[in-house]
Amino acid sequence: MPRLQLSEVPEYSFYVKRSLEAMRFGASAEEQMADLARLAAGPVTREQMAERLGAINEPEEMNLAMRRLRRDVMVSLIARDLTGEAGYQEVVETMTALAEETVSHCVRVESRALARRFGVPMSEQGVPQDLIVVGMGKLGGAELNVSSDIDLVFVYDEAGETQAVGEFANARRTLTNHEFFEKLSKRVIPALNDLDGIGFVFRVDMRLRPFGDAGPIAVSMSMLEEYLYTEGRDWERFAWLKGRVISRPVFMGNEAFESAVNGLNSLVRPFVFRKYVDFSAISALSRLHELIRAQTIRREAGRNLGINVKLGKGGIREIEFITQTFQIIRGGRERELRGKSTLPMLQALAEHGAISRQTAERLAVEYVFLRNLEHALQYVDDKQTQVLGNDGQAQARIAAMLGMQPGQMLERLESCREFVSGTFDEIFHIDSSINSIPGWPVGWHTGDEEGVSALEGKLRELGYADPRALAERVSKLLNTRLKSSRSADAKTQFTRFVVHLADHANEWAREAVGGVSGDEVFHRYLELLEVVVGRTTYVALLNQYPSAAARVGKILAVSRWAAQYITAHPLLLDELVDGRGRQVDDYTPVDWSGWLDDLRREMIASEGDQERQMNLLRDAHHAAVFRLLLADLDGRLTVERLADQLSALADAVLSLVLDLAWHSIPTRHIDQPRFAVIGYGKLGGKELGYASDLDIIFLYDDPSEEALTNYPKLVRRMMSWLTVQTSSGILFDIDMRLRPNGQNGLIASSMEMFRRYQRNEDGNGAWLWEHQALTRARFCAGDPEVGAAFEKERSFILTQPRNRDEVVRAVIEMRSKMLDGHPNATELFDVKHDRGGMVDIEFIVQALVLAHAHDHPELVNNFGNTLLLEMAGRLGLIPEQYAAKAPLAYRKYRNIQRRHRLLNEAEGRAVRVPLDEVREERDLVLRLWELVMGSAEPVRNRVQ
Repeated sequence: MPRLQLSEVPEYSFYVKRSLEAMRFGASAEEQMADLARLAAGPVTREQMAERLGAINEPEEMNLAMRRLRRDVMVSLIARDLTGEAGYQEVVETMTALAEETVSHCVRVESRALARRFGVPMSEQGVPQDLIVVGMGKLGGAELNVSSDIDLVFVYDEAGETQAVGEFANARRTLTNHEFFEKLSKRVIPALNDLDGIGFVFRVDMRLRPFGDAGPIAVSMSMLEEYLYTEGRDWERFAWLKGRVISRPVFMGNEAFESAVNGLNSLVRPFVFRKYVDFSAISALSRLHELIRAQTIRREAGRNLGINVKLGKGGIREIEFITQTFQIIRGGRERELRGKSTLPMLQALAEHGAISRQTAERLAVEYVFLRNLEHALQYVDDKQTQVLGNDGQAQARIAAMLGMQPGQMLERLESCREFVSGTFDEIFHIDSSINSIPGWPVGWHTGDEEGVSALEGKLRELGYADPRALAERVSKLLNTRLKSSRSADAKTQFTRFVVHLADHANEWAREAVGGVSGDEVFHRYLELLEVVVGRTTYVALLNQYPSAAARVGKILAVSRWAAQYITAHPLLLDELVDGRGRQVDDYTPVDWSGWLDDLRREMIASEGDQERQMNLLRDAHHAAVFRLLLADLDGRLTVERLADQLSALADAVLSLVLDLAWHSIPTRHIDQPRFAVIGYGKLGGKELGYASDLDIIFLYDDPSEEALTNYPKLVRRMMSWLTVQTSSGILFDIDMRLRPNGQNGLIASSMEMFRRYQRNEDGNGAWLWEHQALTRARFCAGDPEVGAAFEKERSFILTQPRNRDEVVRAVIEMRSKMLDGHPNATELFDVKHDRGGMVDIEFIVQALVLAHAHDHPELVNNFGNTLLLEMAGRLGLIPEQYAAKAPLAYRKYRNIQRRHRLLNEAEGRAVRVPLDEVREERDLVLRLWELVMGSAEPVRNRVQ
């Protein structure tokens, strides 16, 4: 099948089509094709790139020029490749040259701009210093692909400080060299990385620097040396194998710069290559490969995305690993094996007898095929993707770009992956035979009676109380879910994990608080496996990361609710691998603004696919809740801080949903709605639990005629986003009964209507109990001006003078109704609803606010019950001893509630404990109730 005609290229590459349209606004189709023909006429040389950038000396002009150059180079390469004019080598060499030229020119321009302010960085001997940029990965190997990020490490030679010399004699401030290069790095990265109207130059990844994201952005030679030889890990040897300096001197002379580069190479080389034949590299690389394959599994878990031609089995990475392993093993003695590029090194390995010539030649052919396929995937929309999707139309597009029929392409790809993975497994001696596990009986995993008996015996030996029940449950899984699975690997992964589970479940149980047995932990884990066992990726993840498996085991042991949560949302296993949950504690709050920004970017990438956006939002919310759960189980969050974080998370979700829902309304009349979400109850009081529903109302302040129709539409769409059940679950249950006129009221109220209702201007407005609910209300999301208008009205209502006796009567009446709605026939104490419990404390606070806010308007502040009780004590509204002790009682109740729900039940179930556990707190609250409410006592105390 022939490759594409030039005129067909924009039909197959959306990126080319967009770029041609952007080059000349309003250009005709003929003019666009003329531009394309001009760009595709010949290869773009390094000299041409340097000529376009060389005369530019200002950062802003440089940023624009680099982006235009990148666009032209990309269009040229795509057109030349798809029409058969350019081969693989031209593509990767041109992209590498583009990266080197843009980075070098960017460093030059930004270095000189900084030097005009701070002078030239000098060593202590007075020698000028430059930023040395090391290209890693495919850039270092001069085999960069078309939509790749670039892995960089920034190094400088010596310590010192800047000096005002030469043309930079007017510099007025001195910096240390480290400060100078840190500032320079922070200018270079966004200059290359940031997206503007034209695009970006290259996505920049700095995670390969010493200490990764936690390390300084630019390091001295001495720091790099100390890190590599004291902290450097096996995988970093493979990373630095491809490290290559790609920048040029700015302040240093060529000879001095070359000397510094030679010094860097001399420093790195002994770290990468050992003097002896280093067979330990095989096990090191095998572990590294397993980690990367597991990351691919983790990323694609639960999503039938297609074939990952880079990180998947038999992909590009496996060929690179084969090559790099033999380089590491033998490169210390054989200098010819120290090259950076994959194809020349495959040939060198064959020449040195490391692999057969036939294998090397076949791997080279398959490498070029996979890289060409990767390029075709990225040509479509300039996206950093390596996944060939399952959509037939998309596959046909990619096949045509390769000059193949779809079936021919898939057959060729399957043959390629089979050969590459087979070669890799043979070299690294991959053996997954479950019968080879020491100490385990042969055939225990067969699922038949003999297998059950064998497993029962092993579990008895390991100390389980009822090994037969566990063995039968494992057997049932083997004979049902796994027997029907088409994946042979699914059974292997499951049986491997059962061995790990059996060895550790008793240990996890002993470490847990609450006296759970090892058998119970084993059963809870099997409940999780029953959900995920058909998806090999999840079980493979647990096998690959024993620390994550242990973390899950300990969570299952500590909390039944957490066990149910993980089982319902197995994608959360990812959180246990990357460790983000460990960053949360009382002193390190979550950056919900940053979380929201990241999520918005994901939403934009999935624009037009609402179902996917809903699932992305739900998955992100579940992951965020899970991080808080991990911190909670570890004891890193107080009950108050946990509620604050969950409430802030809900606010963030409401803000995003509001934005998404509004922009999905075709009839919207303004860009940003004058609309607010108001939280009541636990959300309003920032006391949200893990599975609390949201009490919310919706207000708008917009005189437009369209407001009457558009804002109810907005509410309905928001409700859909929040409550619809998708494959990833729901976000929240929503209760809107506190809106004006309750269930009979409008779903979106104007601010003026809300005012009239709260002030009861027509005699049919708010009751006192609605003002009582207002004490725990706050603005959560939307237009801050509408939120401020609500807060002003709330303050006005709550500070109105009220008759204390009327307030007390109304509060007691409401308390009686609530008590009748939550009967307790047991001898246990209901920490929330029984007299002397949490609701009594909350009603006491609300009564104090309603009765006294006129004289003490500071009570209107929504500080939460504990702080308001303390404030009431300072104001003399309650005795100081009660102001000190009642908050402690409330905190104890909340901790009991949290503990019981984690150990046993989800939100909504009564939490009851023996009265002796809380008798002192209960009696204190009852006495405070009598003090605040007076002698009136229409509700009986049911627990004696």
